[in-house]
Amino acid sequence: MLVYALRRILYLIPVVVGVSIVSFALLRFIPGDPAVVLAGVGATQADLDGIRQEYGLDQPLPVQYLTYVSHALQGDLGISIRTRDPVARTLFTRLQLTIQLTLASMALATTLGIFAGVMAATHHNSWLDTGIMVTSLAGISLPGFWLGLLLLVVFAGMLHWLPAGGSGTPQHLILPAIVLGASGAAVIARMTRASILDVIRQDYLRTLRANGVSEQLIIYKHALRNALNPVITVIGLEFGFLLGGAVTVESVFALPGVGMLMVNAIFNRDYPVVQGGMLVIASLFVLVNLFTDLVYGLVNPRIRY
Repeated sequence: MLVYALRRILYLIPVVVGVSIVSFALLRFIPGDPAVVLAGVGATQADLDGIRQEYGLDQPLPVQYLTYVSHALQGDLGISIRTRDPVARTLFTRLQLTIQLTLASMALATTLGIFAGVMAATHHNSWLDTGIMVTSLAGISLPGFWLGLLLLVVFAGMLHWLPAGGSGTPQHLILPAIVLGASGAAVIARMTRASILDVIRQDYLRTLRANGVSEQLIIYKHALRNALNPVITVIGLEFGFLLGGAVTVESVFALPGVGMLMVNAIFNRDYPVVQGGMLVIASLFVLVNLFTDLVYGLVNPRIRY
């Protein structure tokens, strides 16, 4: 198991390096000059040159990248061009709310997805199965920003049950967690259904039925446990997708998390904040997938080989 874990960790190094290169390069190709945004409309050429020199924007791109990587390895993600605050401290403050939102949506997606998948598989080819699959297809297809606006109109505007935006209480996370977890629950439900349908046709479950074991015990103790291997992989991937999808949801509900921070930084051409945010989110995505791989290896020992 230790060799398997070390091998998986080594695989992550080129992924993180690749993400840093891609994020750095994409930002440099976006139209617009951060020096112009920071200096304002009436700035002189001397003002622009001073800003570029202060933030190292006058250096060749390879030099800028190497400087960025060397500082990032020491935990220094730079200084925000817009606010002059350390990027690492700003991201740490905003990341707490984003992680809370992601964990809440992941708990909702996992619980609802596994339950719906089991119900659909145990009522295969029934109206319940069809309804769950149609609903899951709608959950995958609906854009998050559209669903978020719809929930805002109904539950915040018409019924006044929940706040329309902001943060500070658990009620502020309910609607964003529903929007963010809807697509994840749909994917998990479809995978759980397919995996259980594949397992319940196996001979050892027919033997259990022949021995008089109850159907609920067969499904929840034997079939579900053996069907969880691919579901665990999907849950790990969905956690990363939800973490990245928080960018749109936080903008809709005005949540001051990493997503909203990055949206504002992109509009302001704040390179250090966008680079730092992309690197942090990608690193978390990679770590979650590493944890998923390790759990998958523990659940199914054949994977280690």
